[in-house]
Amino acid sequence: MDTDMMIRIKAFDWLSDQVDIHGDVLDRRLLEEGFEFQGKRVPLISPQGIFKPQIMTLPLSITRSPASPYDDAFSETGVLYYRYRGTDPNHRDNVGLRRVFEEKRPLVYFHGIVPGRYLAVWPVYIVGDAPSSLTFRMVLEDASSLVAEPSAVTHQMAEARRAYLTTTVRQRLHQHVFRERVLAAYRSQCAFCRLRHRELLDAAHIIPDRVPEGKPVISNGIALCKLHHAAFDSFMIGVSPDYVIRVREDILEEEDGPVLVHGVQGLHNKKLILPSPQANWPDRECLDWRYERFLRAA
Repeated sequence: MDTDMMIRIKAFDWLSDQVDIHGDVLDRRLLEEGFEFQGKRVPLISPQGIFKPQIMTLPLSITRSPASPYDDAFSETGVLYYRYRGTDPNHRDNVGLRRVFEEKRPLVYFHGIVPGRYLAVWPVYIVGDAPSSLTFRMVLEDASSLVAEPSAVTHQMAEARRAYLTTTVRQRLHQHVFRERVLAAYRSQCAFCRLRHRELLDAAHIIPDRVPEGKPVISNGIALCKLHHAAFDSFMIGVSPDYVIRVREDILEEEDGPVLVHGVQGLHNKKLILPSPQANWPDRECLDWRYERFLRAA
């Protein structure tokens, strides 16, 4: 294995470790710091969309801005269309990606969820170059592509695998965009108890996303810690349309130690911590929909 591929494999392994530690969405500062390879620092991202670390001769990663429409990142057929840098096909970054294409090297794709937060997807391969439209065509593969012989995978198998991976990534993008936007609106704290550890926070849907009215928008979400998210989803706790937290009557009457007393019962009749600006407050109609079901569960 040549040095270029060794660095790419190291990058994929490092990203896998970071996802295990921090979750799917990674902070830009972590990616800028990167990892060490043979005594040299290898960052994974830069302000430019196409990034080549100094230690490498070819690009390692591509980045999509949070301002880009995430619905269009991957087509239904599993193809990612990535724009050239600028309008010159011979810009050095575009030439670098063209060489990655020619040498069949895998890349990391970073999709901006919100400013400074990225979903990492790898390995991604360039499968087409269209100078006339200033775009590269790319496909997502799984880790087995790094070691599998091309003849070992049929065209039909590859298409089915890519379609599955694409569906999975699109779902992750939707989920993480909703989560990151809701947590940002609530200043990364639980709206019930003010807990501020992001690893322990969720974006709870007021109207569940399985219901047609359950849209992935901030006004249909509340930032909750995992304990209070579970209590909210199980209708142990509700929120009235006037933003008051209610605890189910039978839960209020239970005696089960300090966690129940302080973590759940103590929330009764407290006001929900609201985000800023007011446009991000929970929609009253959504709360009313949910609160009716809470009352029926009481």
